[in-house]
Amino acid sequence: MEHLNEIAAAFRQASIPCAAREPLSRHTSFQIGGPAALFCEPQNKRQLARAIAVCRQAGVRYYLLGKGTNILFADEGFDGVVIHIGEVLGNIECNGLSVTAQAGAALSKVCIAAANEGLSGLEFAYGIPGCVGGAVYMNAGAYGGEIKDVLACATFLDETGAERTLQAGELQLGYRTSVFEREPWCILSATFTLREDDTGPIRERMADYARRRMEKQPLDMPSAGSTFKRPEGAYAGALIDQCGLRGYAIGGAQVSQKHCGFIVNTGNATCADVLCLADTVCKIVTDETGFRLEKEVRVVK
Repeated sequence: MEHLNEIAAAFRQASIPCAAREPLSRHTSFQIGGPAALFCEPQNKRQLARAIAVCRQAGVRYYLLGKGTNILFADEGFDGVVIHIGEVLGNIECNGLSVTAQAGAALSKVCIAAANEGLSGLEFAYGIPGCVGGAVYMNAGAYGGEIKDVLACATFLDETGAERTLQAGELQLGYRTSVFEREPWCILSATFTLREDDTGPIRERMADYARRRMEKQPLDMPSAGSTFKRPEGAYAGALIDQCGLRGYAIGGAQVSQKHCGFIVNTGNATCADVLCLADTVCKIVTDETGFRLEKEVRVVK
């Protein structure tokens, strides 16, 4: 705790807003999670770099949090520092066929900015609720598109605090994964290379994807999006439905009635409820179909 007091003092000295015992349920789309020992919100790139450096120098755990749309925090919370990369670090710039966005930019806002410039390629991402940093981190995708299809490069802080840029081909982008999952790096921004098209058709495609999401996904309930990765040769939601698990619940966590690939918070779910339900679903699906499901939601304890 003494370390955290020192870190909080260092944050205040650097004018970095911070708070002790901040409930993480307020900062995730699942609306689940206990308190962070310390929660800070850097207001610019310099403060972000300073916050990370302070934590590293003190040897204290830290977690980089964006919009919290694919995260499940433990009921006990996080016993270190949560560094929130919010939309204050969300600048978006269009230049020719390129769009560069800071890590905190909402992915849907980047899609809109691209559409306004007559740039196509990001339509699939419209409606994905996360930020640019999280989207690059996990190579987010939907409707046959992935971030790796349009990503040119990403700029980040490496383990020494140095700012570096790597081309997309160097980022080990795969199905819902990237090098950032395995390295202690902090994404600062990403540049996407798009193609010219008329604004009208781009917006029509975006509207179509938005309609599909509204019709098929439980957007009116707290969740972390798709709970399970797609197994090769099948769809997680279809397998779960096939096993008769639509609406199955443990505590406040429920397999969505609308889309079986989602576990939703019906109002009082705990992290333990969600994990127990997810593990139960995985076991039943494997026993009955032979397919092994893997959780897509990131669990942070």
